[in-house]
Amino acid sequence: MSSGGGYRNGTHKAPNLPTSSSFKSKLPTSASSNGRRSSTIDALSGRVRVAIRLRPRNAEELAADADFADCVEIQPELKRLKLRKNNWDSDTYEFDEVFTEFASQKRVYEVVAKPVVESVLDGYNGTVMAYGQTGTGKTYTLGRLGDEDASARGIMVRSMEDIFANICLETDSVSVSYLQLYMETIQDLLNPANDNIPIVEDQKTGDVSLPGATIVEVRDQQSFVELLRVGEAHRYAANTKLNTESSRSHAILLVHIKRSVPGREADFSAETDHSSHLTTNYKPPMLRKGKLVLVDLAGSERVNKSGSEGHMLEEAKSINLSLSALGKCINALAENSAHVPVRDSKLTRLLKDSFGGTSRTSLVITIGPSPRHRAETSSTILFGQRAMKVENMLKIKEEFDYKSLSKRLEVQVDKLIAENERLQKAFEAEVERIRLEAQKHVSEAERNYAEALKEEKIKCQMEYMESIKKLEEKWSLNQQKHTNNGQMGSGNEEISELKMLLQHEMLTRKAAEEEINKLKDQLDKFTNPGSAGGNSDILNLQSVLEEEIRQKKRLEEEVIVLRSQFSQLTMEAGQTTSYLGRSRNGTGLPGLDSLSPLKNLHCKDAANGERSSITNLHEQVGLHKILSLLESDDATVRIHAVKVVANLAAEEANQEKIVEAGGLTSLLMLLGSSEDETIRRIAAGAIANLAMSEANQELIMTQGGIALLAVTAADAEDPQTLRMVAGAIANLCGNDKLQTRLRFEGGIKALLGMVRCRHPDVLSQVARGIANFAKCESRSSAQGQNAGRSSLLEDGALPWIVQNSNNEASMIRRHVELALCHLAQHEVNAKDMISGGALWELYRISRDCSRDDIRSLARRTLTSSPTFLAEMRRLRIEL
Repeated sequence: MSSGGGYRNGTHKAPNLPTSSSFKSKLPTSASSNGRRSSTIDALSGRVRVAIRLRPRNAEELAADADFADCVEIQPELKRLKLRKNNWDSDTYEFDEVFTEFASQKRVYEVVAKPVVESVLDGYNGTVMAYGQTGTGKTYTLGRLGDEDASARGIMVRSMEDIFANICLETDSVSVSYLQLYMETIQDLLNPANDNIPIVEDQKTGDVSLPGATIVEVRDQQSFVELLRVGEAHRYAANTKLNTESSRSHAILLVHIKRSVPGREADFSAETDHSSHLTTNYKPPMLRKGKLVLVDLAGSERVNKSGSEGHMLEEAKSINLSLSALGKCINALAENSAHVPVRDSKLTRLLKDSFGGTSRTSLVITIGPSPRHRAETSSTILFGQRAMKVENMLKIKEEFDYKSLSKRLEVQVDKLIAENERLQKAFEAEVERIRLEAQKHVSEAERNYAEALKEEKIKCQMEYMESIKKLEEKWSLNQQKHTNNGQMGSGNEEISELKMLLQHEMLTRKAAEEEINKLKDQLDKFTNPGSAGGNSDILNLQSVLEEEIRQKKRLEEEVIVLRSQFSQLTMEAGQTTSYLGRSRNGTGLPGLDSLSPLKNLHCKDAANGERSSITNLHEQVGLHKILSLLESDDATVRIHAVKVVANLAAEEANQEKIVEAGGLTSLLMLLGSSEDETIRRIAAGAIANLAMSEANQELIMTQGGIALLAVTAADAEDPQTLRMVAGAIANLCGNDKLQTRLRFEGGIKALLGMVRCRHPDVLSQVARGIANFAKCESRSSAQGQNAGRSSLLEDGALPWIVQNSNNEASMIRRHVELALCHLAQHEVNAKDMISGGALWELYRISRDCSRDDIRSLARRTLTSSPTFLAEMRRLRIEL
């Protein structure tokens, strides 16, 4: 970020940086006249790289937004994100990388931060920053320590691991400072007493430094993690409505790296070996300095959502002001503005080099899926889009390291002094070593000779036993041959019987040929136009053919009539949907207003003049009256009535009242007797809602509900009807007490029969039902209640399960993977699963499944089954 001088977007047009993981300097390393290399020897253009990461739903969102779809749709393969405006419209944004909610910490680091870390190791400045709303996972992405789970380590910890893995502690050095910007005051997290650190800017180079900050040199990863833990303990955090541990300050980790240029190290070593006496010819090694800045920004928040008040309100204002200043600078750089307001905030002054400066910058923005925070999510996405337009000019920094040269020369002298003493001692030690090694070789040769002799003796014994065995086998074969010679007479009788059978077959074949010839003669008579009998037969055939044509025409006319009736029913269903929508906006249901029990329903507040909602109809009209309308002769009334009951059944508070009033019985009767597809679909949906209660599940089974659902599943062709029926059966499959009866009455076969639809929603419900049934079976087998094969295997579900275990739809794949794991937990199913190809799918799930719990369950199941282990050993498969 540059205010006046320096490089800024628009003032220097350069091509975008390549997407390689590092930037290597290819310029010569000649020194300047004053003995110091220029601090900027090369400049490369580099756009700010922006990645977006979606946080999975938390417990609160799972409860509050259960009925609402996510406002964000991720397309990682296209590096694209869609933000829904409503159910039919959305905005599309593209980023350098898009991470789903299942993206691992390792993948986020390798894509976002690893290229920056490699550039810093090459002598460039680098910045990695996390930006987003409060509670979307910025601190988790950047600063997670991963004490309990190593895979959860954040970018800070992984960056230092890479740095320590690529430097030499003898020649290179790493030092860190850990700060926080709180209420526009820079405070030292490693030394809390230092709570007002000034910002100093070099007038010549424009570099920003913090002279009062604590700088600690670290030598290993453990000491660095301890420093991070100390700093996190001093960082300001508070409990808000959006996050239980909301950061109230911006955390800034500065890592300074000094590295010797590898090429100069080689030159130095060569000169040391061949001309150690010419110390005046030594050239000082080249030193590269890189600075890595890791910024964990405090989350932007709205006061009415976070619930901040008092001192927390002042903190929120300060955070929003600093983030607003950062956004203004980004906008100015993206729009090539002549003035960039860097000095509006200390945050923008600290990040001056990161946006529009000489640093390589990667920005990860974090968002949540909840539709309640769509405005904040949209603002965060737009911030990332503007940041992608900012270009930096990367510059490498190198200088001669005279101090290192002097220290190395001193070390070299000490080494030469000690080398003489070491060589003398080494000679004596080498003589002793050779003597001991010769003695060791002699004893080892004697031991090997004894072992070889023993092995050869055992081998000879085994060969002797094998030869005895072969001789016994030959002797037994000779005995059998002598015995068979006495049975040749019976063999001749068998041959004669075979000859008789062959002759019989030849006679049968000849008779068949004669019959064919007779039929051909009769056919020639029929086709002869001179024959009167043939003409009559032809006329009879023509009349039969004409009758078939007439029946075909009648069937085609009936199909046309049925299609017109179907179109009319579809139009009526659409009108019914619009009526229900208008009823929620204050317009009554025409089909219901004409009926006396539901006529003129108004709220108690006459001034508002609004009608009661469908969910309150049972309180004002009476649930019995509404249920009585299910038996109305008017089809429209029945449709509206069953929709009202379905809407009531969607709420758990109404389900018990509906069952007590006989609503379940009425819905089952309507499902079995009605021929209207709309009524059957809505009735099945209402039954599916009621089937979520365990008490209602037993009532449904007692009243023959599974048989009615099975019949409906066999007759229906509409995907939505099948989805409702499959959902109801899937809910029943989760009841341990109903397993045997459910299968006996055809529930499992009905569930498998619905896969003919191939609609993703139907297949998802089928997969869920199979997973519920397999889970109950696994539980009962673990308790010793079921020792036989799985009913799913008996009903032929395994081929479909194996076929869809890697389905593209995540909901189908997740349920099928769970079903496979639960089936494999019962040892009696193992052989059938191996022959059906399920072992390979279980092995794939244990390695490649995106969900950790399913992956660990598959691995645990495979390792605990003797049958699976034996088959994997046979196939040489290793987990």
